[in-house]
Amino acid sequence: MDENVDKYIDIRKQLHRYPELKYEEFDTSELVADHLSSLGYEVTRGLGKTGVKAVLYTGRPGPTIAFRADLDALPIHELNDFEHKSKNEGRMHACGHDGHTASLLCAAESLIANKKAYVGNIVIIMQPAEEGGAGAKAMIDDGVLENPTVDKIFGYHNRPGFKQGLVFVKSGSAMGGNTSICVKIFGKGGHAAMPHLTNDPIITGASFVTQVQTIISRKLSPLNSAAITVSKFHSGEAINVISSSAELWLSVRTDHKDTEEFLLKEIENTLRHVCSQFSCSYQFDIELSIPALVNHRNETTDLLKACEPSFAADELLEIDYMPTMGAEDFSFYLLERPGCYFFIGNGENSAYLHNPHYDFNDDNIAVARQVYMDLAKFYLGREN
Repeated sequence: MDENVDKYIDIRKQLHRYPELKYEEFDTSELVADHLSSLGYEVTRGLGKTGVKAVLYTGRPGPTIAFRADLDALPIHELNDFEHKSKNEGRMHACGHDGHTASLLCAAESLIANKKAYVGNIVIIMQPAEEGGAGAKAMIDDGVLENPTVDKIFGYHNRPGFKQGLVFVKSGSAMGGNTSICVKIFGKGGHAAMPHLTNDPIITGASFVTQVQTIISRKLSPLNSAAITVSKFHSGEAINVISSSAELWLSVRTDHKDTEEFLLKEIENTLRHVCSQFSCSYQFDIELSIPALVNHRNETTDLLKACEPSFAADELLEIDYMPTMGAEDFSFYLLERPGCYFFIGNGENSAYLHNPHYDFNDDNIAVARQVYMDLAKFYLGREN
């Protein structure tokens, strides 16, 4: 391991010790911005509230490529016992964003040291609030893809369960979309001993929970991928009272925009019919919508070509299946610009993402740095 990577392993562990939640990444953002500024990047702070943008201008005409990492942690109590475990109670880097950030910082130092070999510009995007906050959209709205205009964008996520250091990609739908729905059912409450005088929202909600599961099995084509999960169901406070309302939350995962639109329509239709059956009314609100992540074919091919000289044949892989239905708001960037979101194996025995025993594999800092360097050479190399 070279000294440069060792330095970024230390930074990664520092980030892990002090995790911050979405849109609260104030110390993380300051550390990142100060470091990029010290390297010689032109730094803009406060995009998307707590995001950082850093630009390397080569002074020579050419395209602009962007690399992105995420800053935020999760509201999880860490159960690891190593020295760099979280010191912020109830917060944890359980998804590896500390490692993604350290990887890109490491690459940023190598990229600026190699500045004379490039044309065009390189934009480093350090994004807040990937975990359910749509931080990518917030940064786009604040102009992160402009001045200079980004032509292509890339980022990565570590993947437990895959061999450490394996770089793999998928063209097309590569991660699921995530739509969070809040459903409120309004009925007529009353005494638990006299249910015939009520319009019971719990019975209505229970019927909805059962029927909504048939949408995927009986209405969605088996060639599409989706999941409908009812993750919350709350109604009533007293054991002898039938409540007048119920609240349910759904997480809907989809492989494509068309699938999402179809499911949302069918979910509300099911809710409408069930409420009509039990003489209840409803409210249907979409609280969060992260589109499915769809990689661009050309940029996926380019990434594989770019990395071929640096990686052995068994270290680089294109897959033809979606490795996860988990969502990733990098999808917002891919709606605006061509690009590719790739994966790096975190180890076959690694605890899974969002697990209180998870930890990022520090050997991947050097792997990710190499991919970023290969992409910069492929698109911006003066010899090319």
